[in-house]
Amino acid sequence: MTAGVAGRYASALFELAQEQSRLDEVDRDLGKFQSLLDASSDLKRLVNSPAFAAEDQQRALKAVMDWAAIGATTGNFLGVVARNRRLFAAEDMIKTFRGLLARHRGEVAAEVKSAIALTDEQLAALKAKLKSTFGKDVRLDAKVDPSLLGGLVVKIGSRMFDSSLRTKLSNLKVVLKGSG
Repeated sequence: MTAGVAGRYASALFELAQEQSRLDEVDRDLGKFQSLLDASSDLKRLVNSPAFAAEDQQRALKAVMDWAAIGATTGNFLGVVARNRRLFAAEDMIKTFRGLLARHRGEVAAEVKSAIALTDEQLAALKAKLKSTFGKDVRLDAKVDPSLLGGLVVKIGSRMFDSSLRTKLSNLKVVLKGSG
């Protein structure tokens, strides 16, 4: 889980947050940052594009973090990531950090994609179902992907459960082409 650039940075942040007893705060701040990335194509472009100088990324990132009230530990971490020209891996770092945190808490991390935002009741029902299946508390990371058309895609570790309408239609298309 901690191989590669994202793993090394996420492990370092996890250890630092644990030493400072700030795991929950860092997790919240990373969640805020991920939400900002999901909501802003401009911020995503700033983070992923090698065309921006490290100084420009750092300056813009600092303004975003100040505006979003992201704490010092997470802010300093993201600043170092930007200075080292590794900001393109920030989303993988967040995902890896959350996986480490889930393991630390004895939870299973699950990534859920749906065509529309799930209600709190739907998320609670999904959590309960996954808990009964895996025997552990589940930490959900829910995202919206309108291209799914309907249904869910749930990824837990290397397992993926795809009940999306897009996949069902693709499978039907293959079946219909094969019977011709």
